[in-house]
Amino acid sequence: MTTADILDIKSLLSSPKNIVIIPHKNPDGDAIGSTLGLYHYLKHYKHNALVIAPNDYPDFLKWMPGESSILKFESQRSESEKHLKNADLIFTLDFNALHRIGDMETSVEESEALKIMIDHHQQPDDYAKYVYSDVNMSSTCEMVYNFIEMLNDTKVIDASIATCLYVGIMTDTGSFRFPATTSRTHQVIGHLIDKGANNSEIHNSIYDTNSYGRLQLLGRALQNLKVIPELQTAYISLSQEELDTFNFKKGDTEGFVNYALSLKGIILAAIFIESKQDQIIKISLRSKGEFSVNEFSRNHFNGGGHTNAAGGRSDSSLSETIDEFISILPKYKSELAL
Repeated sequence: MTTADILDIKSLLSSPKNIVIIPHKNPDGDAIGSTLGLYHYLKHYKHNALVIAPNDYPDFLKWMPGESSILKFESQRSESEKHLKNADLIFTLDFNALHRIGDMETSVEESEALKIMIDHHQQPDDYAKYVYSDVNMSSTCEMVYNFIEMLNDTKVIDASIATCLYVGIMTDTGSFRFPATTSRTHQVIGHLIDKGANNSEIHNSIYDTNSYGRLQLLGRALQNLKVIPELQTAYISLSQEELDTFNFKKGDTEGFVNYALSLKGIILAAIFIESKQDQIIKISLRSKGEFSVNEFSRNHFNGGGHTNAAGGRSDSSLSETIDEFISILPKYKSELAL
């Protein structure tokens, strides 16, 4: 984002506007944290701001300041479309291709609102007037902090903004352990704590809310863990029947794939989750080092993301998807044997 872009945006925000802020479908901590963080910032200047999420999200994100104001397009379509039609500005956060917002795609495409993208995923599409894209960033929440800083306005960051941005940085960095965590990230976190983010309470609210069913489901996932040692790969599968057995709720499988990646000697990890409702197999991929699961997912599973964390999908059955995954791996033998 250029200096000229920032000056343009400052001018746009100099008077109250109708603003819609959108995260990706199945939003995670970074998506909800960044949209709510920006929401609180814009409300400070009396903008008519609103977050519209494509669909619902896990309960462990529903304690965040301002969360109750979020509209869900899937269940509140008429009201959401009214706001999109009347919007002057649309911010799209934590995604860079409109297909990532599911059924909202057409409504956003048809909106005459000026669009601003803030995102850290690779290979952004060209749909926004102003683009702040940086694949080296830890999270979109860190980018929202930087965006506020570009506007010379970090002085207005309060406890609500700080809390929301802290959530996204913490979750997208794996509690500050992933490679994209930099000294700058820690400086931002330090400032957010100074501004009122209670790091201990936030961590407990996100991670210490396990249900009995989720822990049982984790146990089943670990029972299903398979290792392909010659290709330094591990994977987990969960069928719809297994999800139903343990009363699966949205967000229950968050982080499961990291258990596979934590095995000694593993470079590539995957989890395959059957979704009868969506009629797809949802795939999460993680890697260590330079093996790009972003490219792997784009090439084979209709997905993408980051070098070391990506998602994908398959229209085949669970067993067929796993068989396809295993059949592809030998093509990457040299990269996985490092």
